[in-house]
Amino acid sequence: MAFNRDKAAGTKAEKKKSEKKYSADIKMKAEKKGMPDKPKTGEKKYPVKKKDYKAEHGTGKAGEKKYPVKKTDIKAEPEVKKAVAKGPCPVHHRCGGCQYLGMTNGEQLKKKERTVKELLKDICPVEPVIGMEEPWRYRNKVHGAFAYVKGKAVSGMYEESTHRVVPVERCLIEDEKADAIICTVRDLLKSFRVRVYDEDTGFGLLRRVLVRRGFATGQILVVLVCASPVFPSKNNFVKALRKEHPEITSVVLNVNDKYTSMILGERNITLYGKGYIEDVLCGKTFRISPSSFYQINPVQTEKLYRKAIELAKLTGKERIIDAYCGIGTIGQIASDYCGEVIGVELNKEAVADARINAKINGVKNATYIAADAGAFMVQMAEKGEKVDVLFMDPPRAGSDLPFIESAVKLQPEKIVYISCNPETLARDLKIFKKKGYKPEKATPVDLFPWTAHVEVVCVLHR
Repeated sequence: MAFNRDKAAGTKAEKKKSEKKYSADIKMKAEKKGMPDKPKTGEKKYPVKKKDYKAEHGTGKAGEKKYPVKKTDIKAEPEVKKAVAKGPCPVHHRCGGCQYLGMTNGEQLKKKERTVKELLKDICPVEPVIGMEEPWRYRNKVHGAFAYVKGKAVSGMYEESTHRVVPVERCLIEDEKADAIICTVRDLLKSFRVRVYDEDTGFGLLRRVLVRRGFATGQILVVLVCASPVFPSKNNFVKALRKEHPEITSVVLNVNDKYTSMILGERNITLYGKGYIEDVLCGKTFRISPSSFYQINPVQTEKLYRKAIELAKLTGKERIIDAYCGIGTIGQIASDYCGEVIGVELNKEAVADARINAKINGVKNATYIAADAGAFMVQMAEKGEKVDVLFMDPPRAGSDLPFIESAVKLQPEKIVYISCNPETLARDLKIFKKKGYKPEKATPVDLFPWTAHVEVVCVLHR
């Protein structure tokens, strides 16, 4: 597979397998619930396509980064069980998202640092974890799931490992304004006669609501994910929503009419505003569309990217490759400290956004290529071209052997590896080590306070 930082699923075979499993699970659930073959009187059914779907990469054309995470059974550890039992959130035991919520910030940081050190103990030294001073309300991207409970529409998030919606008004790690907007959408449904989509039966319209906020700019994008492009009184709905939240700068209707667990569909219809927002990261402005990959914690992302550039020890003359470049964040931030940036990304929409962002930021030493990064590096090596530094920021599944072999063939002096999964990082570093690249050191950065996840940045030398 050619990985793409704006991602969604795996190989073509894996996509079909995932869809088949999803369809089977839904069928089984419907049979258990004794679902009727047709909707209730007066209920409108929006047909859902049951053909093979194209899993879009990235947050690519549609959807979130949905790679399976290898579990280390952290929930089975006594200290985590104790933390979960006494956490401050009334639904954390059902949601399952904040495994460390009952700990102090210092305790959860120490645990994450120990985890990374254990995984990398035979590979490279690990520096102290970089924590967040105010580790609350940090998520700039919030998904709202919907369902009916006793005939009443509720909004919230899925219970861990299920598709049962846990009603949530406010989440301690989500942007407060985004939570409020999702609740307002839920409250407007009845008066506008909009039905929540039922994935078991395929009846209903509203599947999800996605809210993205630029913390630096204050701009807000609301994405209504629906099973049909036909949204009753859509203009009046947007007016009613903006009456309660005038700070909303754009509203988009995303059409997901496929029988799939993917969050976003391929088609976006702008109902209000520009259809995107902008945010500022490390002094650079970035355009963020509904499906763009953009780190969910901008405060910690700035620390992560600055650390990555520090580890690269750029002098202003280097030629660098930004693999899995997405909308161009790390490469454009690094452009002030190097001679040339080559961004490579498989997703064409992300590449288009990266080029626009380069113009916005006045970055003239960056070029963006829509291609598989591994194949592109092989072509460069065959032409005898050289690069000094490779920045790579793969999805949770990590890199793959063809990409690593391509990187080695190109022979950059340094590789800066940014990982959102320490387990796949450890796996990949061992491969790089066997092929002549020595991991020098790694630094954990807590982008996801109160959860079991942690980012790690590592530098390797040839």
